[in-house]
Amino acid sequence: MNAGEGGYEPLQHYLSHLQHERRLSPLTCTNYARDIRALLDLAGETPLERLQIHHIRRFISQLHASGLGSRSLARILSAWRGFYQYLGRQHAFPLNPCAGLHAPKAARMLPQALSPEQAARLMNIEEEGPLASRDRAMLELLYSSGLRLAELVGANLEDMDFASGEIRVTGKGSKTRIVPLGRLAIEAIQNWFGYREQFVPAGERAVFVGKGGNRLTPRAVQLRLRQWGIKLGINTSVHPHMLRHSFATHVLQSSGDLRAVQEMLGHANISTTQVYTHLDFQHLAQVYDAAHPRAKKKS
Repeated sequence: MNAGEGGYEPLQHYLSHLQHERRLSPLTCTNYARDIRALLDLAGETPLERLQIHHIRRFISQLHASGLGSRSLARILSAWRGFYQYLGRQHAFPLNPCAGLHAPKAARMLPQALSPEQAARLMNIEEEGPLASRDRAMLELLYSSGLRLAELVGANLEDMDFASGEIRVTGKGSKTRIVPLGRLAIEAIQNWFGYREQFVPAGERAVFVGKGGNRLTPRAVQLRLRQWGIKLGINTSVHPHMLRHSFATHVLQSSGDLRAVQEMLGHANISTTQVYTHLDFQHLAQVYDAAHPRAKKKS
């Protein structure tokens, strides 16, 4: 049963089924029709009941090569799968060649990190006063230790160990880990502690508090970091996770020790940390393009 031999007739019946029995919208039915006609075109003279899984894989590869993204391919596969289920019920097709197939995964978006120069500029808050001191301490801590936002706002006084240069954080799954505190982060936090007592009520253990003395909320931290990014001329929207990405990227570029970065970030699987190796290679490629005589474009 192919397009040249009445292959479109089952499609019309299927679309009628979608519209009148499943009560799908006209737009959805139009999308189904377009996707299934693409299958008929790709199948050509091969009857639909003879298509095998390797045919469907080839069709998806062709569509992928033509520029369709993973979401579009997933939608197309879903339409084809549903059509074959209908053909199995109504026309006794022996198998569904789309069963178990998945669209190619979307390319993983690389985390956005600041350059070392941008990070240095962001840490250079010259304003004085309690809020500027607090914010400088938050920035230094995020960049020094690679904390998640929740770990930053959840930090308590007893988690700090300035003598050993460490902080204990509670991460995902309530797992605790010990991460290093950089010298500049310690100095910034100690400077903030000189102001902190002006705000906190008795018994408050939060490291970072707002004007009312209560523990800072994640949203408040996000807003303050974005404001500082704008004020200090960073040409991208600064957010807490960007500093975590920057920490991981810059430590990896300096040390090459993926396992150490994994431990400091608190990743359960090293595969999660390996995304930063792509950033490192990206950085190396930029250095190569700028410096290697064989990479430079001729004028």
